[in-house]
Formats: sequence, structure tokens, C-alpha cells
Amino acid sequence: MASPASRPTFEAIELELFTHRFSSVALEMGEMLQRTALSTNVRERLDFSCALLDREGRLVVNAPHIPVHLGALGLGVRRLKEEVDMLPGDSWVTNHPGFGGSHLPDVTLVTPVHDRDGALLGYVASRSHHAEIGGARPGSMPPDATCLAEEGVVIPPTLFARAGTSRRHELRRLLSEGAHPSRSVEENLADLDAALAASARGAAALAELAETFGGDEVAYYMDQLRSLASRKALSALRALPAGQGPLSATQFLDDGTKIQVCLDLSSDRPRIDFTGTDPVHPGNLNATPAIVRSVVLYVLRWLVQEDLPLNEGLLEPVDLVIPEGSFLSPRWDADPRECPAVVGGNVETSQRLVDTLLQALGLQACSQGTMNNLLFGDETFGYYETLCGGAGAGPDFHGESAVHTHMTNTRITDPEVLERRYPVRLARFEVRRGSGGQGRFRGGDGVVRELIFEREAQVSILSQHRSEAPYGMAGGQDGARGAQRVVRADGSIEALDGMARADVRPGDRLVIETPGGGGWGKAPQS
Repeated sequence: MASPASRPTFEAIELELFTHRFSSVALEMGEMLQRTALSTNVRERLDFSCALLDREGRLVVNAPHIPVHLGALGLGVRRLKEEVDMLPGDSWVTNHPGFGGSHLPDVTLVTPVHDRDGALLGYVASRSHHAEIGGARPGSMPPDATCLAEEGVVIPPTLFARAGTSRRHELRRLLSEGAHPSRSVEENLADLDAALAASARGAAALAELAETFGGDEVAYYMDQLRSLASRKALSALRALPAGQGPLSATQFLDDGTKIQVCLDLSSDRPRIDFTGTDPVHPGNLNATPAIVRSVVLYVLRWLVQEDLPLNEGLLEPVDLVIPEGSFLSPRWDADPRECPAVVGGNVETSQRLVDTLLQALGLQACSQGTMNNLLFGDETFGYYETLCGGAGAGPDFHGESAVHTHMTNTRITDPEVLERRYPVRLARFEVRRGSGGQGRFRGGDGVVRELIFEREAQVSILSQHRSEAPYGMAGGQDGARGAQRVVRADGSIEALDGMARADVRPGDRLVIETPGGGGWGKAPQS
């Protein structure tokens, strides 16, 4: 391979071409996974992510899927490498938060890719949210869980395929046993088979690149892309107003749990420090370092403001401090009953972490800051969806209404699919007018979603910004808080907290009002 100094002047063009080639690998994986999956959550809602990683297990490119998944995949692959020996043709699966996972419904499948001589080229990986993976309540996101065992089936690093041949029996056993087995084992296995098909497609595409251009050339441009991302991130951080001293912010979850961050941009290496954040959460809002890395990677990608893949090189120029023993880095035990609950950390704490970093950086008013997780089911099925809301306004733009923001990027289930497959009717789904914060630039409005149940079911809700309002900035007003309630068939109303469970009967209605985004700047006087 030619040395960098002797490479032709069109190397920047070659890097751009390779970046698109790498991206096409992840895109092809995503298309294969969606087409071959069985579940509504993967096939219709697109709650999955696919990525290509280099020989060291560092994220190279992703398809434009779910930000909270993607930044965590690199750490997940590297933890698997430390734990198991991945042979050519192997595919390994895990959902354990201690191995770079996020929460138990997010099941990760990792496949090493080798050339025809057995040399490692990199890894392909996918992470899919399984709407049912066991746990104390249908949907595998019990709002009152206090330990990992209550949240579903824990899958330690487990061989799912050897030499490309599925070994479903071990996963079927894991999913079917224990105190809280999955209610949808065959659907779980079908979606894992789809992930395996996606890995096969990605592995073939990467091997074809190596066959065409050479494995060293492919590795060279993976390194070049990482170096470019690192330089761009450092340049964007250097452009921030370091002369004003460290940038800091404090946010509180709805239950008063504190997130503290300080950004010191004055040293040779910028430092993002979460010291001062509260210790392990007694409930399920604990996050993992993988989730925190996803958040920081997302915000750095935002700062760069260029067409650049979500590449792990963005994190290289930064010293990231996540205090051990905090609810952003809890300690793990071999016994899931002794591990903290984490199911809300992935979906809710991740959003609030973005709130906190954006406030410190002064980039945008707070968006809805929640995924508004809604789950219902019984002992035969579990259904899951996240609800859109208002985006925060910025220094020169209004916030968008009725959109997913920041760490989530999923669809809502089509009404026809929802009503055909599940025992509910969709009575209302509309913009919640006036819920965005006022200001020179207005925050986006949330939505109202109302479901009518046709049979008994257990409902779970995990959400934020029901007590703490989404903040406005530069004099803009806060966005409206979210709320939810059950309207019983007899007309009585039961208000629900942001982290709530309820049992519903035929004719009961669930109404969810999602938060609006904060406004920016003082509104002009009329």
C-alpha cells in the first residue's frame, strides 16, 4: 500500500467515495433486516439500527437509524471481543447492559467479517428493540422495576450462529426459562434470524469491498474517516467560547435526580465531565456508559454541522468522565437480581442527558426530552410505541411540532396495522396546539394520542417532563409539561404519573398529551 505522502491529490475524493461505500453496507443491512423481520416494532416502527465497525471494533458508519443505539455499538463490540473468541462465520448475541448493551429489549447481534484468507476486515452489527422480551409486565419495560431481573430475560454473550448456521436452540431455552420469560419467543427468534440475515448481507458487502480494493486499502480509509471525524470534532469544540470559562449545566429528572455536566474547553484535550451526577437510581432510570457515549457522540456530530457519518472518531479528541457508581455508570453483578434496573435509562435518561448538554452549550431550547414510552399487553403479547412531541426553538428557528427528537428516530405504527394486530382502536392522534413555549422563536407543539381498549390489558408508561417543564432559552418560555390519564368506561378519570402502570378493561380510554418544546428569546411586544 502506498504511503500517505505518495497518495494522489484526489485522496479527499477517494475518501468521500469510500465513505459512501461504507454507508451502503449499513444501509443494505437495514433494508434486509426490515424486510425479513416479523415484529411490528422492527418491520413497521423501524426500531433498529445497523452499523459497520473497523478491526478494533470502532464505529465507522451507520445507517440513519436510532442515535441511542449507534453510539453504543462500538463499546458493545469491544466488550464482546474481550469476553469471547469470535471465529469466522460466528454471530454473537447479547442484551446485557454490562457488555455495552443499553436495556434488555435492545438485542445486539455482532458478526466478525474476514476475507477469503481469514484476515479480519471488521465487524457488522445490529441492535433491534424487541417489544417483548419477558419481565414483570408485558412490553418488558415495567415502570416500577428496581432490578434487572424484573425487566426481562438477560442474554449474556451467546453464540447464535457458527459458520453461518443458526443455533436457535440455546436462545429458545434462554427466552423460555426463568422467573419472567418472554411472552413472544417465536417472534424474538424470527427477528434474530432477520438480524442474522442482515449480518450476512453486510459481511458479504464488506468482503466484496476488500476483494475489489484490497483489505489494507479498506482499513486505510476506515482510519482516514476516523481521523477526519476527530479533526472536525476538535475544530468544532475549539470554536466554542472557551474564554468564558467552563460551560456547565444541571438538570433534574422528574423525581429530582440530578444530572451535572461541565465542559472544559481550555486544555489541550476538551473535557466533558459528569462528576456531581447523583448515585445509582433506585428505580429503572439508570443508564450505562454506552448510553452516555451515544449521547456525547450525537451532540458532537451536531456541533460539526457537516455531512459526516456518526463515526466514533468524533469522540477521540475528548476526555469523557463518567463517574463510577453514579446512575450513569452503575456496577454490575453476575446475578441480575443484584443489578440495577436500566430500562428507562436508555429511553428517558438519554434524552435528559441531551437536554443537559445542549443547555450547557447554549445551542437550542429543550425539546420534549422524552420518548413517551407506551406499552400494553397481556400474557400472550406485548406492544410498544414511542410518541412524538415538540422540538425546542433555536437562535434563528422555530421548533418543529409533532416530531421525534434527539436520541430516537422511530415511526409510529400505522393505524390500520395497530387496529388489525392489537385489541385497540385509535380514537385521536393530533397536534397539541399551544403546547410549545412562546418566544421570539416558538417551541414546537406536542401531540395528543387516545386509544380505546377492546379487551383487558396491562398498560405501562415511562416518560419525563411531567413535573419538570422543557426549558426555554434566552428569555423564551418553557414548553408545556406532558400528562396522561385513563378515562374509564363509566366516565371516571384516573390521572397517571410519568412513570405509571394501569390495568384497563374494554371501553377504557388512554389519553396521552406529550410535552412541547421550549421557546427561544423574548417574544416581541405587540
